[in-house]
Amino acid sequence: MQLRLTSEIASNYSSAPQKIRVLTEGWVGNSIFCPNCGSALNRFENNSPVADFYCKKCAEEYELKSKNGELGKKIVDGAYSTMIERLKSDNNPNFFFLTYDKSTFEIRNFLTIPKYFFVPSIIEKRKALSPTARRAGWIGCNIDVSNIPELGKIFFVQNGLVKSKDEVLEKWSKTDFVKATQNIEAKGWLLDVLMCVEKIKKEEFSLDDVYAFEGYLKAKHPSNNNVKAKIRQQLQFLRDKGILDFVGRGQYRMKLKGR
Repeated sequence: MQLRLTSEIASNYSSAPQKIRVLTEGWVGNSIFCPNCGSALNRFENNSPVADFYCKKCAEEYELKSKNGELGKKIVDGAYSTMIERLKSDNNPNFFFLTYDKSTFEIRNFLTIPKYFFVPSIIEKRKALSPTARRAGWIGCNIDVSNIPELGKIFFVQNGLVKSKDEVLEKWSKTDFVKATQNIEAKGWLLDVLMCVEKIKKEEFSLDDVYAFEGYLKAKHPSNNNVKAKIRQQLQFLRDKGILDFVGRGQYRMKLKGR
C-alpha cells in the first residue's frame, strides 16, 4: 500500500480544500477495500448528500473525513440536526477517518468506524453562528471520537504502519454484536459500559472496578435509578457475545481488544 498522496492529480484545482478532497478520495479509491466484505470500493458522484464511497457487493456506504495532523478527540462535521436525523435513519453511512502530514503528503492514519457505533451522545452540538455570519443561526456539530470504544476503531493504517487485510476484516466482523443492538438507548448503555471497561486498562478486572464508574454512567443516563444493575446486565451481555470472560467471584477478563 502506497502511503503518500499523489499531488499531481489535483494540479487543476486552486482551492486548498478541493485539492485535499481530490487527493484523499483518490487515495482511498485506489488503496482501500470494503472492511465489511473485502471487495473493491466505488465512488459516488461528487457532492453526494449521504456518502463518498460504496461497495457494490454488500451495499455498505462510507463517508470520508480527512485532516492534517493527529486525529484528536473530536472531528468537525456538518449540521447538528442533519447528523442526529442520520443516526436514526437506515442510510446512515460508516465513516472513514484519514490523517496526513501536509508537509510530506504522507498518510499517517486511516481507520473506519462502523455506523452502529454512532449514538447521539457522541455528537457534540456547536454554538449557533452569530447574527452577522453568512449562515446566521446555523448550528454545526463535532463527532467526539474519544467517546467511541477502541473496539469500534478499526485501523487500516496506524502511525504509518499498514495492517493486514485479514486483520481488518476480522476486527470488523467482531463488532457484529453492536450492530445487532438496534435500540438507540440500549446501544448507548452497551457502548458506555464497554468504554468504562476499556478505561480500566487491565486485562482482568473486577465488578467493583466497573462500579467505580457509577457516577459517570448516572450522569449520562440520569433517568436510570439502578445503575449497578444495568452495569451487571451489560457485562453479562458482553460475556455472552464473547467480548469478556467471567473468571469467577466478580472477576472478568477482556477477550477482544481494540487496535
